[in-house]
This record gives sequence, C-alpha cells and structure tokens, in this order.
Amino acid sequence: MATNNPAADQDTHFFGDVCKNFDYAAQFTKHDAGLLDQIKSCNSVYRFRFPIRRGNGFEVIDAWRVEHSQHQSPTKGGIRYSEMVNEDEVMALAALMTYKCAIVNVPFGGAKGGIKINPKNYTIQELENITRRYTVELIKKNFIGPSIDVPAPDYGSGEREMSWIADTYATMNPGQLDAMGAVTGKPIALHGIAGRREATGRGVAIAIRECVSVGEDMQKIGLLPGISGKKVIVQGLGNVGYHSARFLAEFGALVVGLCEFEGAIYNEDGLDVEAVFQHRKATGSILGYAGAKKEFKNSHDGLEQPCDILVPAALENQITEANVKNIKAKIIAEGANGPTTPEAEAIFYKNGGIIIPDMYANAGGVTVSYFEWLKNLSHVAFGRMNRRFEENTNLNMVNMVEGITGVALTPLQRSTIIKGASELELVNSGLEDTMIRSYHEIREIYINNPKIGTLRSAAMVGAINKIAVSYQNLGIWP
Repeated sequence: MATNNPAADQDTHFFGDVCKNFDYAAQFTKHDAGLLDQIKSCNSVYRFRFPIRRGNGFEVIDAWRVEHSQHQSPTKGGIRYSEMVNEDEVMALAALMTYKCAIVNVPFGGAKGGIKINPKNYTIQELENITRRYTVELIKKNFIGPSIDVPAPDYGSGEREMSWIADTYATMNPGQLDAMGAVTGKPIALHGIAGRREATGRGVAIAIRECVSVGEDMQKIGLLPGISGKKVIVQGLGNVGYHSARFLAEFGALVVGLCEFEGAIYNEDGLDVEAVFQHRKATGSILGYAGAKKEFKNSHDGLEQPCDILVPAALENQITEANVKNIKAKIIAEGANGPTTPEAEAIFYKNGGIIIPDMYANAGGVTVSYFEWLKNLSHVAFGRMNRRFEENTNLNMVNMVEGITGVALTPLQRSTIIKGASELELVNSGLEDTMIRSYHEIREIYINNPKIGTLRSAAMVGAINKIAVSYQNLGIWP
C-alpha cells in the first residue's frame, strides 16, 4: 500500500532488496535450495503494542523484535527508535545482522528491534517507561537473554536506553549471574566495555583504510594506494558518522564534506570535524560553520560534491537511481545499513566504482558488542588478569638489556616498552584484526570468482557458506 511518504514506500522494499542480494549470491554456492531458503527466511517476527501514560491520557506504542536466524546462539541486534520504523525494515536489518556476524566471524545469529517513536518528542521519564515496558514484553515472550537474544543500541538509542534494559532484565531475573550479558552497548559503569561507543565508526575507517591500501584495486579506479590525502565526504554526524570522520582524519584522510538533515557543508581544503561537531552542538546546525566554503540547504547536494570516498552513515536508501550518476566519489563505504539501492549499486559499479558493503563496513559495533558479551559472561575486564604481569616482565627485560649494553633508555622510551595493554587497547586491537582479516576474506572471494561482480555479493557468498556449515553442524542438513 502506498503512502504519502516516498521514503516510507521505499522502506517497504528493504527486506526484498536484502533477499535480492542473497538470491544473486546464492547462485555462486552449491547448497541445497531448502537450506538456502532456511538461511534467507526470518525465523521469528514478534510484533506487539503496549500503552504508556502521557499526561492525563494514554498512547499506544508499536514495537517489533525479529530473530532472523538461530544457526548460532544467542541472536544479536540493535533496537531502533524511529517514527519511520516498520516491520519490513526490522526484518531487513535482522537479516543483515545474520550475514554481518558471519562475515566478521562473530558467533551470533541476527536479530533486530524497533520502537515506532521519535525520541525527541518524549521526556526522559517517558522514554524510560517505553524502554522498560518494551523489555518486559520481550522477557514475557522469551525474546531476550544472554543465551537467547542480546539487544544493543541502534539509531535513536544509546547507552542510557541499554542501561534501562539491563536493569529491567536483572530485576525480573533475580539471581541470574549473567544478567548483564542480556544487552550490550551499556555504560562502562554498568559492565559495558571501553571502545564500544566509537566501535562502528572506527570499524568503518579501518575498512576504508584497508580497501585503499590495495594498490592493484586502486589502480583500476584511478586512485593512488593509501589513505593519506584521500578526500572524503561523510553523510551523518551521529555516532557512526562522527567517529568515522574523526578516525579517517587521524589516519591521514581529508574530510572535505559533511552532510546532515539540515543541510551540507564543503571545503576542498578540508574541514575540522571536531570543530564542526561543536558548532552543531552549540547552534543546532552544521550550516553557518566558518570553515565551510560551500553550503547546501539540501543535504543530498552535499553527496554530489567532488571527493574520492563517500561515507553514507545516516539512513537507508540515500543513494538511488535518481542521484547515483551525480556521485563523483570512486569509493562508497556504507556506514549506514542499506544506504545504496541495488539499482544504484549496479550503475556505480558499471561506472568503475567500488562499494564497501554495509554488511562488512559497519560490523565494528557488533564485533565490540561481542567482546562486551564475553566480558559479561567471564565477569573479568580485559587486561585485568595479565596487564601487571606483562609490565613486570617487560620491565625485567628492559633492566637486563640496559645492564648488558650499558645504554640507558629515556623515561619515555621505558614507559612505552614496559606498558601493558589496557582494555581499550585490547578492544581496538581485536577490532582492527577482525576488520582487516574479514576484508581480505571478502576480497579473495571477489578476486577468485570474477562473475560475482561486487564486494557485497562476495561478502554474501562468504556469509552463506559459513551459515550453511553451522546448520550442517547442527545435523539439520547433511
């Protein structure tokens, strides 16, 4: 059924688009048709409504939780707070989570949640009531638990909401030692993990850096290898977009454009990401930033400015048949879920571009959520058991070398060598290793079968093969 909102109409095809990508990739595998159908389908779709008190009356809230695949347990996926969310979107995002976890070798099935509200229209107390009631509904139907289904933040939600979920779950499950493992993305003080907040953006930046480091691939699209000096436009200055831009700048890229819903800014000589962020925080808009040479009232105009790399890190369906021909970037790195339609992707590849697919590019969040889940189950922070031992071992080695050589190190040199790894450093190391290994797994599939055509299809082929093995190990398929 059509609506008066074109974006909403397009969203009703999101799950279909994911299934199209699956079907195309499936032809490059040798699995039974029934097994492929099982992998593709959503196992459980829970749609529910609940009332909350507002003022002197009540409001009924629509909500969903979808568990796409239980080939690995628990299932895992964020909860989206948006007035645009619908069942099709939640199903699509749950499916993407399944494939995403497989791509980066995280042992979860895919899930996703949605609450149909605009958080800006509610007080903190009302948001807490909605979140806690949503959690209660999940508990009643056994749709949440450290070994069942583990939610996380998504668009419109964050650490605060996850802390409410954790507290509600623990309250309704007294004595459960692993209760904090029922949700990830929690504040550090409530058994969260260092590095989770910026994990998705850091993962996007690492994915881009790895992609542009392959000289052979860059030569084909007319770019020099290496991230240094690459001009980047980022759409979205939320958690993913902000951290993607910040880490890309740290790696040596030049962030020339930033786009938000209120408009876009551009400067071919580069923008100070932190300064733009603070300007928006103070004024409510990126427009009016003194360091911008161009401003656009229409955010989508910002996507079409000259750059080497475009990072859509806002919402889905941002690059379509209507605007893809105006995109000047050679590489699109999908920080958001589903920002490029299949039709637009086909045109972009035909014109010689590369798309780093969302299933891989934005998997940093679930990777570090996995680390947080492991921390909650083990009840020990990373580095706590071995950091001092490492430092003492390194100190003994330094003292021995100094004694043998007679060369004294400076205090800075000593502290650099002696230092043991903190939780944040271990998390970032694990994330970087995951993103680098996964990229080259995808690229190897892509290179070894030219008919696959895109990195997205190559990633999907790899995911299907891994999920199929899991089902076969369960004894369901021979």
